[in-house]
Amino acid sequence: MIYVICRGLLRLIYAIVFPLRTIGRENVPAEGGVLLCGNHTNNLDPLTMGIPLQRKVNYMAKAELFKVPVLGWLIRQLGAFPVKRGGVSKESIKTSLNLLRSGKVMGIFPEGTRNSDTGTAKKGAASFALRSGAAVVPAAIIGSYKPFRRMTVVYGAPIDLSAFEGASSDSLEEVTDVIMSKIREMLKTGVPSGK
Repeated sequence: MIYVICRGLLRLIYAIVFPLRTIGRENVPAEGGVLLCGNHTNNLDPLTMGIPLQRKVNYMAKAELFKVPVLGWLIRQLGAFPVKRGGVSKESIKTSLNLLRSGKVMGIFPEGTRNSDTGTAKKGAASFALRSGAAVVPAAIIGSYKPFRRMTVVYGAPIDLSAFEGASSDSLEEVTDVIMSKIREMLKTGVPSGK
């Protein structure tokens, strides 16, 4: 309930400050585990990628944020769970896989940190995708977060990773490249990627 209220308020704020256009929202499955993979350029990216959707999107967040009074409680209500600085712990990996396997949506930024040139990506998204069996949906966040300028989110079709089923961890880099290539394609074209 808190999530729905906050999402409604954020949609209103975005409508005024960062008019948000969404393309391809129908590409996000209405049920089942979904790994939503986007480019990362700003601290607002999790909100931008998640609030247009009807489904609740869960994210990892810095553990330090949960120690801040009120903020820690609020972001937990909004679906965030803690990850320690310096690397993803076994606990956060387990939480992520449990969320995906139980049919929830998890947002992740394969680049790891904010990065404007979509350079080298980490392999966490690929690992979660292969281990959970969740649908992998690429998302491109387009815009510069300047007040009163339009922001756009493009959701691509779920990526077919069937060729990598049963593959070893050696395939993680290749899977990561597939995911990132879909995101980069949508950043350039502004059009949802196909399967």
